[in-house]
Amino acid sequence: MEIKPKLQKHYVASGQYRVSGKKREILEAILGTCVAVTLCDRRAHVGGLIHLLLGEPPDVDTWEPLRYAKTGLPPFIRSMCEAGARKERLEAHIAGGALMGPLSPMDLELDIGGRTLEVVEKILKREKIAIVKAETGGFFTCCLNINLWSLESHVEPLDTPESAFKSIERPTIQKIEGAIKRVRPIPQIALKIIRMVRDANVSLKDISEELRTDQVLSAKVIRLCNSAFLGLGQKIDAIDRALVFLGEKQFLQLIISSSVEDFFPGTEKGYSLCKGGIYKHALGTALVSEVLADFAGTVSSDIAYTAGLLHDIGKVVLDQNMASAYPLFYRRIQEDGISLTVVEREEFGIDHAEAGGRLGEAWALPDNLIDVIRHHHDPEKATVDPQLS
Repeated sequence: MEIKPKLQKHYVASGQYRVSGKKREILEAILGTCVAVTLCDRRAHVGGLIHLLLGEPPDVDTWEPLRYAKTGLPPFIRSMCEAGARKERLEAHIAGGALMGPLSPMDLELDIGGRTLEVVEKILKREKIAIVKAETGGFFTCCLNINLWSLESHVEPLDTPESAFKSIERPTIQKIEGAIKRVRPIPQIALKIIRMVRDANVSLKDISEELRTDQVLSAKVIRLCNSAFLGLGQKIDAIDRALVFLGEKQFLQLIISSSVEDFFPGTEKGYSLCKGGIYKHALGTALVSEVLADFAGTVSSDIAYTAGLLHDIGKVVLDQNMASAYPLFYRRIQEDGISLTVVEREEFGIDHAEAGGRLGEAWALPDNLIDVIRHHHDPEKATVDPQLS
């Protein structure tokens, strides 16, 4: 029986690339905000990897051009061709460009990894090189490698071992119910306002007076008024002033949005992938739902906004179960094309839509909102308010 020699690993540091023909070696790069690209020509059996630090150099005469996508990727492509590859047959695999914590507003503004990825994609598109696979962004370090013997490229998360995904403990129904009980409930004032929005006999004055009894919520509403979320351009320092500037409709939306912020997890893993990700997604969905409702004219845009804001509350229940293996959890969805809810049911025995429906019942939310939460992935099954779903 022939014993195959062990594959040797070669680490490619930032600002370097390596190109080779067929050999028993694996090239790899450890990535955070950095971006790495593997190229291969299967017919010529030539492969290579480049590890890029930034998108563009600070000046034209930089002394380390291979550190930058703009000045490093073109010579890497030329080296592949000089080794026998043909540009029209090259296949690219990209990884990296993540956000690394702890994050500051400056990190989000600079978006180093995202800018590097844009330059890489622009050059590959210009050179007409196909991007076969890209696993980029996110919030975790990873390793991109290429096997020079098989020319296969792979990405492995580094902050979560491969075994973690396989060892996820399938929660029992009792544990799910326990998680629902442990989730901090939406403040009673918010639940009351949600019901008041549906009542044509309730005036805005009633709601404003109710809001003033909760100092914390009032402060949150004012903070959100002065955030980039609205971009009013004027400083708001009082509830009455907020009402004048926003009008009744938007004012009510701000109250509801502010009141539910705290119960969304603020972690940087799990469903969020970045700090506050679920809440930001909820706000975005609420705004889109409102616009669609206005356009369609079939449901109240106020109720649509609230439904959009609450549609993913089931993720709050399941977040702790998938947080330990979130990179591989999402990789299954991206690589295998499996829907999120299918993966959830396989691993947890329940998906976030059903978990959210049960949470909505525990909170005594209106039936139409529970219907949306439970069926936002399969709205054809909605029974209470199909148009809203």
